[in-house]
Amino acid sequence: MEFFLLILILLAIIGLSSFINHFLPYIPVPLIQIALGVLLASLPIGIHIPMDPELFFVLFIAPLLFHDGKNVSRQALWKLRKPILFLALGLVFVTVFAIGYLIHWLIPSIPLPAAFALAAILSPTDVVAVGAISSRVKIPKTIMHILEGEGLMNDASGLVAFKFAVAATVTGFFSLAEASWSFLVIAIGGLAGGAILAILIIRLKIFIRRLGMEDVTIHMLIQILTPFVIFYIIEHFHLSGILSVVSAGIVHAIYRDRDQSPAMQLQVVSQSTWTVLIYLLNGLVFVLLGLQVPSVTNEIFKNPLFNNWEVSKYIIIITAALLFLRFVWICTAWWWGWQLKKQLEKPSIKNIGIITISGVRGAVTLAGAFTIPFVLADGSPFPDRALIIFIAAGVILVTLIVASIFLPILARSEKGNTEELKEEMERAALIRTADAAIKAIRELMNDDNHGAAVSVIATYNQIRNRLIHASDEYSDQLKLVEMEIRMKALKAEAQYVESLKKTGRIDRETMYVTDEHIQRMRLAVTNRMQYRRLFLWSLIKRSLYMLFQLFMRQDEKRLQIRKEKSKKLIQLKVNMAKAAIQYLKEQITPENEHIYLVIIGEYNEMIMKFKLAKKGVDQIHYTQIQRELRVKAFQAERNEVQNLFEEGVITIDIIRKIRKQINIREAYWMEETSVHSH
Repeated sequence: MEFFLLILILLAIIGLSSFINHFLPYIPVPLIQIALGVLLASLPIGIHIPMDPELFFVLFIAPLLFHDGKNVSRQALWKLRKPILFLALGLVFVTVFAIGYLIHWLIPSIPLPAAFALAAILSPTDVVAVGAISSRVKIPKTIMHILEGEGLMNDASGLVAFKFAVAATVTGFFSLAEASWSFLVIAIGGLAGGAILAILIIRLKIFIRRLGMEDVTIHMLIQILTPFVIFYIIEHFHLSGILSVVSAGIVHAIYRDRDQSPAMQLQVVSQSTWTVLIYLLNGLVFVLLGLQVPSVTNEIFKNPLFNNWEVSKYIIIITAALLFLRFVWICTAWWWGWQLKKQLEKPSIKNIGIITISGVRGAVTLAGAFTIPFVLADGSPFPDRALIIFIAAGVILVTLIVASIFLPILARSEKGNTEELKEEMERAALIRTADAAIKAIRELMNDDNHGAAVSVIATYNQIRNRLIHASDEYSDQLKLVEMEIRMKALKAEAQYVESLKKTGRIDRETMYVTDEHIQRMRLAVTNRMQYRRLFLWSLIKRSLYMLFQLFMRQDEKRLQIRKEKSKKLIQLKVNMAKAAIQYLKEQITPENEHIYLVIIGEYNEMIMKFKLAKKGVDQIHYTQIQRELRVKAFQAERNEVQNLFEEGVITIDIIRKIRKQINIREAYWMEETSVHSH
């Protein structure tokens, strides 16, 4: 029961981290999850989860890397294979030796083989952490592909180097030739073994389908078990389980692309299942990392043999050295490649800085550090094991914080501060939010709410129309075109009334009322100020007439006649609006579609209101439906704004400004519907 409650608490923390990130989007989710993990471990409720590295790798790292292998761009991996291998292999081994010697010089109590072990476990970058941070900044695609490829490959090279360094520390023996040969066998064996097992599993699924078993549940179960089974089998033969799941993911992606008849239901279920699974596993990785931090730090800070300031200084120096070495290595490799092949892009400090800062250490580093044995071959304690784990945890936190602060600054466009770019960014974002709202309303539209839905969509089309043609010069031109179209629509209404007059289907009084209506609408299009004065005067006359009717006693017959005339007039106006819509639909073209749709939307809304008035439908019910649809539309806007920020399309100040605009419009529109409903 306690284990079940612990799982519930961890899942609740993952949900809470997303909730916090929604209101503090500038703080990456991994940092929030680590902080919540630290907070949970610090509470006096006795929660402690011991780190079992072997279980951690098979339970978390295997499915995460399998998923990344399935979704990484294979064309980009092959095209960028040289820079990826330079980072995933070359930089790893340079880091082991250079940082290893630095650690031994900085902390003489750590022997050289153990210092190499610490440097090796600090060499892999965390593709999960980089992905979480880069989701809210706009990193160039080429750089992102390099970082993804590096993150997939350097885990294996770093862990293999780490195992040899630990073995050398424990036994006191090390052979470079043997280590190099073993590395090739482990790496190639892992890649080949993962690919072979993936092909066998795919063949198994094809065989099951040929038997007529299209059960989505069975196929989904095999898909979920695949990374765990492959990792476990390959590790059993002492090969690289990490590279095996990466290659298995790539093989599955190749099969998915070539399969011409996949079950659509399986695709939908697979995508949804993996989305939830990866979300939970990513969250658990960082929450568990946070849970380990208090025990690791307490072991050092409470130990009188260690000076707290000194060990903190070690972390800062080692992190700075890792980033500096990474920067120099990338500069050298890129400049050298550019000198050899002039068609390559000339290296820029900005791009080199992005790749450098993105070298975040993560869960693999901490899990690997916990695999360090407690004793050596002679039975003596492993030298400074607690300090090594503490430094590994500290470097993870510092690299995460550095990337969170500086990556958005480096990835920002050089023109990111100009007002013109900000305005364009905001305008594009507002158009996308309006599109999201329109899409949401169209998905909810049915026979019951059709009129209210058309009304809401028409409003958003007006907003969208103004945004698309926001420049002053274009706006003036747009107003002239819109005026011309409206006048032609009114002409279509007048022609319809004229056709009724010719066939004798309209009386003189109704003819006079409709002519007056068309004249008022023409005035509204051409002279807004005069129309407002006329409208105000008509409103006063109508009020006086209604007041006069209150004092005049009328019989039921006259009231009935007036109601019948009112209904006929309403039906006539509906038919006039339909005639205008018919004309507009005939004239519409792709170039002027945005203007015509707005005007058609206004006519449709007018027709709906006339029909409701004719039927005597409860206006309160109509307003309530409209209010509910607007609530959905506003939520769709907010969701789209959050997505835009997470994609790095808009900045934090723009997201705040847009949210404020949405709140103001919501308050105004909701107040408007409240007034109409009473």
